Amino acid sequence: MSLRGRITAATVLVVILTVLISSVVAYFATESRLGVFVDRIGDDEASRLAQSLGRAYTEAGGWQSAVAVLAEAGYTYEEIAQREQSQRGEENHVELFHQDPIRVVIVDPDGRVVLDNFDELPPGSSASSLDGHREPVVAVASDQPVGHVFVDVNHELLSSESQGFLSTLLVIILAGGLVTVGLAIGLAVWLSRRITAPVRALTEATQAVAQGDTTRLRVTTPDELGQMSDAFNRMTSTLETQRELRRQLVNDVSHELNTPLSVIQLEAAGLRDGLQSADTASGHIIQEVERLRGLVTDLDWLAETDHGELRLNLEPTPLDEVISVELERWQPQAQARRVSLSPDVVADLPDVEVDRSRMSQALGNVIANAINSVEPGGNIVLSARADSDEGVSISIVDDGIGIDPLDLPHIFERFYRAERTRARGTRGSGLGLAITRTIVEAHGGTITAFSAGPGQGAAVTIRLPVANAAAAMRTTSTAAELRSE
Repeated sequence: MSLRGRITAATVLVVILTVLISSVVAYFATESRLGVFVDRIGDDEASRLAQSLGRAYTEAGGWQSAVAVLAEAGYTYEEIAQREQSQRGEENHVELFHQDPIRVVIVDPDGRVVLDNFDELPPGSSASSLDGHREPVVAVASDQPVGHVFVDVNHELLSSESQGFLSTLLVIILAGGLVTVGLAIGLAVWLSRRITAPVRALTEATQAVAQGDTTRLRVTTPDELGQMSDAFNRMTSTLETQRELRRQLVNDVSHELNTPLSVIQLEAAGLRDGLQSADTASGHIIQEVERLRGLVTDLDWLAETDHGELRLNLEPTPLDEVISVELERWQPQAQARRVSLSPDVVADLPDVEVDRSRMSQALGNVIANAINSVEPGGNIVLSARADSDEGVSISIVDDGIGIDPLDLPHIFERFYRAERTRARGTRGSGLGLAITRTIVEAHGGTITAFSAGPGQGAAVTIRLPVANAAAAMRTTSTAAELRSE
């Protein structure tokens, strides 16, 4: 069964069960209360009639108005009222209320019948055995009993009337239940369609994405279904970006491989034909092989970080030593491009706990990008500052071509290369800054970039915890892992 069918069936089943349970509970609860009501009728009516008859007896000085009291209470019959009217000679007859299934018998202190509303016992006859609730009738003036009133509820008749009422009630409940079930079916169909429509659209869009399409889902509601559609759209955008980056990677890697291979081929051909000396050709070939090795190394780094296999050999290191090593390492390349590479390091900087080789690679990637982006005669400043008691920052600031605001959010993404970099013919696979970010974050630090725009230079800032803070972070992390285990 489809999801839509299951939702509809489940909703209808719940409504049907609710209606049935409500009907059964209402039926038996009403039946129980009717039984209690019938049992209380005798006691309540006997007490009420006894008080009314006591007042009437006192006012009339006898039982002359007993029929009027029963008529007023609704427990008299037409023939009794007519007989009483003829005896009293009144023009206005006593108004009858309803013929109740309750027998009322009034007897005097001697046990003689004064009045029987069912007319089964004649007045003056002996009432030796009477059923029902017995209540003494007390005269108000003398506060003495002047007789008794017996109230006998006709249980059989009341039971049949109760059953009729309950049957009618049950029919009404079931009719309402059927209407409710009909409404529930319509609501379930609408609700299931509303729930399954985004799911069906998601399935179709997923199949389209699997075939290479970039379908987007409409987000019409802010609920979970809308959030699901929005999440799918974000995923599709990410996949589209990754596809584009992969295409760029293939083009870049192809270009990066083709250029050194072409140079190697030309140098080898020149060496074979005697057009190149062995020293010159071998130098060019070694240089191109190193470029190929760098590309392979970057790809290896990418695979290593993707699989979470990055391992650090941390040791406390003076920050000024890290800066001086990188300055010495990259000074020849800067001089070759006639670029000024200078330090700006504050004295007495705290030690940082780093993996020297990894951090050297991270800083080298940034410095290499800066050297390639600065025109001859430009400047690059490598500075270090203490941000706080728990952190330091290393900044590489240049006055080169800058970064376009559209490119700035993406420069640390893998395979990403800005269009201005491509236009300048700068070599690279777009992996250097992504690898740098991975190394910095593995050290517990952060990396950010800033540029006012094209031609305004750029600044890349790496923030690292100091040695004591880094050790405390590792201790806290280790303790948390032990507690979780």
